[in-house]
Order: sequence, then structure tokens, then C-alpha cells
Amino acid sequence: MSAIEQIQQVAAPANGYNVQDFAENKRLQVITLSEETLTAFEQETQQWDVQALEYKPFLRFAIADKLDAICGGTLSPRLNQIMQNRDQAAFLLQYEGQPASDQSEFNVKLSTAVSHLIGMPNFDSMYGKYYARFTVRNEDNSDSYLRQAHRRMELHNDGTYVDERTDFVLMMKMDEKNMEGGESLLLHVDDWQDLDKFYNHPLAKQDIVWGSPPSKQVAYKVEHPVFFEEDSQGKPHMLFIDQFAEPQNMRQGLYLHQMGESLESEENCFGVRVPVGSMLVCQNHCWVHGRDKFVPHPGLERELLRQRGHFTKA
Repeated sequence: MSAIEQIQQVAAPANGYNVQDFAENKRLQVITLSEETLTAFEQETQQWDVQALEYKPFLRFAIADKLDAICGGTLSPRLNQIMQNRDQAAFLLQYEGQPASDQSEFNVKLSTAVSHLIGMPNFDSMYGKYYARFTVRNEDNSDSYLRQAHRRMELHNDGTYVDERTDFVLMMKMDEKNMEGGESLLLHVDDWQDLDKFYNHPLAKQDIVWGSPPSKQVAYKVEHPVFFEEDSQGKPHMLFIDQFAEPQNMRQGLYLHQMGESLESEENCFGVRVPVGSMLVCQNHCWVHGRDKFVPHPGLERELLRQRGHFTKA
């Protein structure tokens, strides 16, 4: 009997996972894979290591299919239903138990399976793969706020400075040591109390120049408005980040400054503690995300895996 057949017998009523609302905000869905699902996925994908996934892109879809099969073919439609529902459009995925193999390698596989059930990751120029891994430590001299532990990373959308569509962002906690604070911050665009003020502003649909620092490995600049499109319901999709906007005049500069101030003071922003082995996945155009500051500690270390990509059709 295969691992898939075993898990289907053990956990058929729940399809190997459960879904519930996040306590602090019911938009965010919490998906918990059972320990049996974890074991079955590990067994069904043990023949492929991470290097194979990096070298052979089609294997990324193969392991996604394995995860969905273990869950009775219900996980993919459930994840896509969440991501396409503007009222939700985000989930925290976690698992029970611990993998028997190397947890770091397992987490890359699991995050790859999840991302390929909802779309396809874009090439990450900073890391040179379809995903990026980076570490926050107590001291840092980087050229952006991404690795700076002792300050809040302000609310933003990903993909503002690239010419690829960035429909979703996946952030997985790989490891942490001596960490206090540093919770992920989330705000749904529809809960932003000043949305109408900025969406109806004369500059809302005016192109802004966006660039990036050298560490991002993106040499070009792009131009697009903050509110670059509307969804199927006529509601705004947003692309904003305070660090990489390059306003060309006073009006643009003040508009962006006031927008950043408004987002940072928004009381509907909430924090999410992401345990090691868990991932936070958001529809990038209707959620803004950030990170709270860490409490200083000489041994502070936190590794995150990131995938950013676009939705696909079969």
C-alpha cells in the first residue's frame, strides 16, 4: 500500500488537513496539515532532492501533485478558492509533527508544492533561483530594510520594481534562534480606513518610477501607478513600497509620503507569529505586509524562505 493510500484511509474525513479562521482576523485562513499528511508527503517525494527541483522545473509541479493527491485532490481547489476570494486571499499553512529527514530540505519541498498548487514562482534575482533564502541577524549593513532586525519593515506590496506580475507572495520560516518580536504584519487593502482618500486622489493612476538597491540584482527601473488595476469586482489592486519609489516631483513625493504614514498608523493592521516550518501566503495586490522589529540579542538569527509569483491556468 502506497503512502497516499495509507493517508487517505487514516484521514479521509478531513482529507489530511483542516482549515479555520485566524483568531485575530477572520480573513486569514489557517491550514494545518496532519502528521499523517506530513509523513506521506515526505515518503512520496523522497526520491527528489532540492537540487533536482532547482534543475528540473517540471518536478516542482510533480511534487505539488503529490501533495494534492495525498489530500484527496481537495487541497489545490481549497487553496485557490481562498486566494481568489478577495475577502480572504491569504492563508497561514502549518503542519503537525516533524519531518524525519532534514527539515530545511523538507520545507523547501513543501513550500514548492504549495506555491505550484496556486501558480508559479517568478525567478528571484536576489538569490538566483525560483525562491530566495535570507537571514536576519542582530547586526546588519545591508542596503534595504529586509535584513535590518531592529526597525520595523513598513507595510508594502512585493514586486513593485520588476516587470513581472507578482500575484502572490509566500514567506516560510525556516529557522530561528534567540528571537523575540519580529512578527509578520498584515493589512487587507479593504480594511485600510484611508483607502478611498488615496484611491480617489488625482495621482492614484499616475505612473511612478520604481527602482531597487544593488542587492536586489535588478538593473532596470519600471513605471506604474500605485493603483494599477481593478479586480473583477471593480475593487483596487495596489503596488506600493516606500523604500523603492522614486517620485519625480513634490506632488508625487508628498502623496507617497502621506500614504506611507497612513498605512503605518492603520489600526486594522495585525501581527502574525509564524512558527518554524509554517508559511504565510498572501494575494499580493490586496494585502500589504511588513515585519515588526526584533528585540536585540547578540545571537539573534532568523532564516526566511520567499517565493513570489503569478497565478496560472491549467
